[in-house]
Amino acid sequence: MTKRSPKSKDSSYTWPRVPLIDTRQKVAEKYGRAEDYGFFGPDSVSWKVWSHSSSLILGFVRSVTIEHLDPNLTAAVVQSGGVKYRTHTRYGRTMAYFSQVTFGAARPTAKAADVLVKVHSKAIGTDPVTGGRYDANDPESQLWIHVTAWHSILYCYEKFGGGTLAPAEELRYWDECARAAELQTIDPDRVPRSRAEVVAYFEEKRPHLASSEAAIDMVKFILSLHVALPPTMSRWQRAPFLPLTFILSKAVIATYPKYMRDLLAIRQGPLVNAVAIPATWAVHQVIERSFVLKYFLMSVLSPQALPSAIPAVLGVEAEKPVTTTPREAQARYGYDVPREAHLGFRAKQYQRVFDDGQAPSEEGLVESQEHIGAM
Repeated sequence: MTKRSPKSKDSSYTWPRVPLIDTRQKVAEKYGRAEDYGFFGPDSVSWKVWSHSSSLILGFVRSVTIEHLDPNLTAAVVQSGGVKYRTHTRYGRTMAYFSQVTFGAARPTAKAADVLVKVHSKAIGTDPVTGGRYDANDPESQLWIHVTAWHSILYCYEKFGGGTLAPAEELRYWDECARAAELQTIDPDRVPRSRAEVVAYFEEKRPHLASSEAAIDMVKFILSLHVALPPTMSRWQRAPFLPLTFILSKAVIATYPKYMRDLLAIRQGPLVNAVAIPATWAVHQVIERSFVLKYFLMSVLSPQALPSAIPAVLGVEAEKPVTTTPREAQARYGYDVPREAHLGFRAKQYQRVFDDGQAPSEEGLVESQEHIGAM
């Protein structure tokens, strides 16, 4: 596989065409109506929070960098090589999946979640930091990813977006977070259900968090925010985004608690924080006041998320304006509960890697392209 430099001079990138007249109507017609409202719907707190522009870069970058403090996750990421060698597609697939979970219709999302179990079955091996085995399908590993994502999205929404949720809204948000966990191998009873429980969860995890040369390298790579820009952009096409990505990167760092900055060997003074936080808040106020601008940025930064997100952002009524739960959808469409899904295939992967010393099968990766985007 050929490695593309984030500074590639390839000028084949085509700017998204965003019409200035009847934009909402034309965009709505382009993406059509969802089959149903999936697992949350327009009255949910999840739709309110995740549809905000602070989710585009800030929330996701914050979560995927903090996640690297789990040595097992870092080992899985480094082993796959995807983040560095196909940065934008890896970012796009992640955005596409989380967008499906939050906004997508029940049937295709249940399928994507089922396929993702097979994708994660490839991410197994021996962690060079702890010496133990890692498995991306491990329920506790999945819980760490899930909580950091939902917490980071909410944290950035409150700090740079819509302000603090009302207490009742926040409780609903974490209930919805637990519902979404049913699409992964997580035990839903382990998901925090309140701000206090989230704080307790991070305190529980803190003694088990660790950094490494690989983790620090990955975090610094991601914080450059090249991950969010298409690699085929030319230098002049990237230029307008550089001031934005610079200030957003500093804003992400400003959200880390001190112990995380220390673990990641990141230094940033209070003066930088004092500039980055209000500047980033102001940027998002501007974006939220212009659908044209918001749609343009989504088209550049996360086009793979648009099919699921746009109908929700625009308030387009679904063909069937109903919601369901992941467990109901899994039963209705014939998918196992994720913890029990593809056990035979996962066992074969273990045998290939740990007993036979071979590389894992890529069957899940190939199949996943239809449901969460091309590799």
